[in-house]
Amino acid sequence: MSFSSLGLSAPLLRAVNDEGYSAPFPIQAQAIPAVLSGRDVMAAAQTGTGKTASYTLPMLQRLATGPRARANHIRALVLTPTRELAIQVAGNVAVYGRHLSLTSGLVYGGVKINPQMMRLRRGIDVLVATPGRLLDLFSKNAVTFSQVEILVLDEADRMLDMGFLKDIYKLMALLPKKRQNLLFSATFSEEIRQLTDTFLEAPVMIEVSPRNTSAQSVKQWAYEVDKGRKGALLSHLIRTHGWAQVLVFTRTKKGADRLVRDLGEDGVLAVAIHGDKSQGQRSRALADFKANKSRVLVATDLAARGLDINELPRVINFELPKVSENYIHRIGRTGRAGLEGEGISLVSADEVTLLSAIESLIRQTLVREVDPDFVPTFKVPLTRQVNVRPKKPKKPKKKGNSSACASGGPAGD
Repeated sequence: MSFSSLGLSAPLLRAVNDEGYSAPFPIQAQAIPAVLSGRDVMAAAQTGTGKTASYTLPMLQRLATGPRARANHIRALVLTPTRELAIQVAGNVAVYGRHLSLTSGLVYGGVKINPQMMRLRRGIDVLVATPGRLLDLFSKNAVTFSQVEILVLDEADRMLDMGFLKDIYKLMALLPKKRQNLLFSATFSEEIRQLTDTFLEAPVMIEVSPRNTSAQSVKQWAYEVDKGRKGALLSHLIRTHGWAQVLVFTRTKKGADRLVRDLGEDGVLAVAIHGDKSQGQRSRALADFKANKSRVLVATDLAARGLDINELPRVINFELPKVSENYIHRIGRTGRAGLEGEGISLVSADEVTLLSAIESLIRQTLVREVDPDFVPTFKVPLTRQVNVRPKKPKKPKKKGNSSACASGGPAGD
């Protein structure tokens, strides 16, 4: 199958060709025709399999034939949970729409609001935004929604995790009732399915991979290590294997800063990215990491969905996430676009419950390793086996001429 068979226009096919795309991913092959049809769409696919292009390309095509956005108006709204993801999506909109006469914009918090207000005055065809900043702009009469034709919720489950549900409902109440709604995500929780019932109308359902599964292109395993020696093991692994680009996840902002300091003292240049950093600091940290100026980027789950780093070879869970679904999003930063990657977890004995939850979610048991120089004093207990078929209950033994035990049930009940 080729992109030309999906019904995309010549300018969009030219942009796709410019990017070197040869054939659509499964999510793109199914979603692009569905979005072009004008129907609501609810789609799930593993991180790194082309979801952004799945809605951006057909959205741009639908907007290309309509009226231009009026002053302070927008025609399509893409909501994302984080600044990093908003920046990534806005970049893709600009790239895919380079041969069309459409305008696009980006608004998010953490930066001055006045330049964003000035940009909106001219009207924008496609606006990518985080919910909080968009509501701030609306309260200042800087944006009007009456011309909105398409609403996209990107990584909607992450929005719920971050507490954006009220903001989403506020924004949807401001939009025209007649519009196309698109919901794209790596996973669908039951809460998401309940949300879609309130605003999607007879949606096309697309799910190209099993729910809550990790990418097959990512090799996953765990190192058992005592909690207090994780930093030393991480530094040892980086230096021993000569890893040049490593994305590391911690649970807390303080933990991220502390790890950066410890790695630096051990001669490994690292930078941190998390919610307490200004947008300028976050952008510089990401730029330095992409340019290989720093060897390690330490991030909290804030960045699990928004980081788009070409050919990132590996992700390391310095600490396991408390929300097991975040494990999928973390390791989804590697093994993208069909490439192979590595997802490595440093696991201590006190994290066995978190490990068990992750293994149950992804339906596989992580292979464990122990570095000879870091044999743990406290072994990580074995987790319960996953994907093990339960034994069938024994049939009750017949007794004399009787057909069954007196209980009528399996022996031992």
